[in-house]
Amino acid sequence: MKKDVVIIGAGPAGIFTALEMIKKGSKKSILIVEKGQSVEKSHCPKDKTQKCVNCKPYCHITTGFSGAGAFSDGKLSLCYEVGGDLPALIGEDKAQETINYADKIYLEFGADTHIEGISNSEEVKKIRQRAIRAGLKLVDCPIRHMGTEKAQDIYYAIEQYLLNNGVEIIFGYECHDIILADGTCKGVHIRNNKGDAMTIEADNTVIATGRRGADWLEKICAEYDIAHQPGTVDIGVRVEVRNEIMEKVNEVLYESKLIGYPQPFKNKVRTFCQNPGGFVSQENYDNDLAVVNGHSYKDLKSNNTNLAILVSHNFSYPFNQPIEYAKKVGELTNMLGAGHIMVQRFGDILDGKRTWQKELSQSNVRPTLPDAVAGDITAAMPYRAMMNIINFIKAMDEVVPGFASSETLLYSPELKFYSNRVKMDEKFNTNVKGLHCLGDSSGWTRGLMMASVMGVLMGRELI
Repeated sequence: MKKDVVIIGAGPAGIFTALEMIKKGSKKSILIVEKGQSVEKSHCPKDKTQKCVNCKPYCHITTGFSGAGAFSDGKLSLCYEVGGDLPALIGEDKAQETINYADKIYLEFGADTHIEGISNSEEVKKIRQRAIRAGLKLVDCPIRHMGTEKAQDIYYAIEQYLLNNGVEIIFGYECHDIILADGTCKGVHIRNNKGDAMTIEADNTVIATGRRGADWLEKICAEYDIAHQPGTVDIGVRVEVRNEIMEKVNEVLYESKLIGYPQPFKNKVRTFCQNPGGFVSQENYDNDLAVVNGHSYKDLKSNNTNLAILVSHNFSYPFNQPIEYAKKVGELTNMLGAGHIMVQRFGDILDGKRTWQKELSQSNVRPTLPDAVAGDITAAMPYRAMMNIINFIKAMDEVVPGFASSETLLYSPELKFYSNRVKMDEKFNTNVKGLHCLGDSSGWTRGLMMASVMGVLMGRELI
């Protein structure tokens, strides 16, 4: 098969690459290859089973059209300061300008017009004052919340728009290799789980495989000398508290993004993906690695708020495989939880004891992930990461009184795989002609909006 452009991965970066080309009137032939399913065929059976059944061949949450976007909390961060390091590559003004442009596209396809976190400046000042006293930095970023169920409708509308405008999408196939000749990428080899294979020739190959494909891209870069460097990997926990604890922050900011460098290690620690009235969820990666995440629906609400606390780790010498390191932490935690997500009360961590299921049932904070296993996450979490998390939670308690309650729940492992940083110019050209890398797997973005921005700019370049 011969195409002008082949895009590997139907996450936001890949989707918006094709979308921008179509919107700008490009007549080039475009093929998107996605190893998951279309939006209408992707469905997590946990809605009925109440527990993860480890879907095969791939998790329906982390693969499929939109990637995890259609099953995440569906929040669009509208400030260039949030979402990775892309502004350092393209410039802050260009990043913000393109965020505003991509946001309008989401609105065209049905996103809620309401923006969270842009009112009540006096209350924001009070929260910032408390953060400063605690040694934390508050990044008050406007948020457009699509919601998990609404995001699926929005991405379905985008999917149909692409199909109706001539974009070809092959579902159920993954890229296992690229085609290189004379320093130029000529296309890709793809196959499905039955072993059926195809070769796609293309003038331009765009790899946008998301966090799920980050380790695969790292191997491809190493094999074909695609310029890259080890970046950052985030290891942490998903924290859950009662809504009453987070009530003021949820009301004023919706999502409070806080950054700190706690003693004694002074690693960067940050909050991420805050879900007021949300639900803790499980995602499965390759080799049955279970990681924790969080969802927030527009209509369905719980009594709790959950958010991630992530510790950034950098490795360069003599060890330079951050993704593998994070996986080992996750595998060890899964082993202790008998294949399940583990949960522990903060007070039990401080007391040096494990949490028992009976204790969870007696607490004010009831877990929204029903199949999480009570235990001891400190037996698997590295000391450096654990101390950073504990001290960050104590600092958070100064900003949000009650956050460090003995009943606060910590779920593990929360891992973010975007460590491989592909070296590119501002037009997303790698050192291999005809090859471009986008989104979270490229190491330059984190989250829906900034990946969408990268796709928009890639689409303009390909025209």
